Amino acid sequence: MEVSEQIAVLPDTDPADRQTALTVRSFGMTDQGRVRESNEDQFVNAQLSRAIQLQQSSLPQPKTLLGDQHGHLFLVADGMGGHAGGEHASALALLTIEDFVLNTLKWFFGLHGEDILGEFQQALRNADARMFEESSRRPELKGMATTVTMGYSTHAALYVVHVGDSRCYLLRGGKLQQITRDHTLAAEMVRGNALSPDEAEHSPFKNVVTNSVGGSTPGLKPEVHKVPLEPGDVALFCSDGLTGPVTDEDIAAVLQSASDPEAACRELVARANAAGGRDNITVIVACFDAAAT
Repeated sequence: MEVSEQIAVLPDTDPADRQTALTVRSFGMTDQGRVRESNEDQFVNAQLSRAIQLQQSSLPQPKTLLGDQHGHLFLVADGMGGHAGGEHASALALLTIEDFVLNTLKWFFGLHGEDILGEFQQALRNADARMFEESSRRPELKGMATTVTMGYSTHAALYVVHVGDSRCYLLRGGKLQQITRDHTLAAEMVRGNALSPDEAEHSPFKNVVTNSVGGSTPGLKPEVHKVPLEPGDVALFCSDGLTGPVTDEDIAAVLQSASDPEAACRELVARANAAGGRDNITVIVACFDAAAT
């Protein structure tokens, strides 16, 4: 009996989930910039799905069966610790988180809300532990660290887990909102009223990251958010190579006017480079649209 090579999509069992589901169009890219000798940024833009790979069946059906409950993973990591250390840190964090998602995450069993946030916090802790294991074996990498800003969208919610000064934004109705907080010494001083936002922009503490994967001391404090999504929302994940030279007003204008996520990413990177390109630039843009009934 010959089995079709086509992929079948199985309906989800929860009608409420189907009513709130949004479709996702996304694109990501990274650029070395105009000054740095290497690129220490990494990113992931991926779709997760429930799947069954059939080896044999008495019924004539496709070899691949996909559930229609999909999730989307967005991740930006900006490495720190010098050329070799920064590149290695961001890559190691990304690979550790991917391995966690593939082999440990219990998303198959219908995780929701706090469960999702808890699982991804654990993914960052695993990456932190692996960073210190690696640096103990390779002294030349001691002190390597990376920011991680990660989002997971499913149905009509975006879950964000974050450490460092990469950022997640949400554009809704033409208004841009920064979802994450910068984990830098200057930002903490602003929150403690020791500096004004304008003073922080020119402070020597602006680039002193206080919460990261890796670094000098094991342990981290992931910041978490659950953001309800609406049709027409646009999410942006980016490294500080974008937000340093490009204002929030310009970012909002690009996200609002771009024809699609790829066009938005390319325009944002172009603007950062036009402003000097002093750092690596990484962006992921995700557009959430109403699903067809």
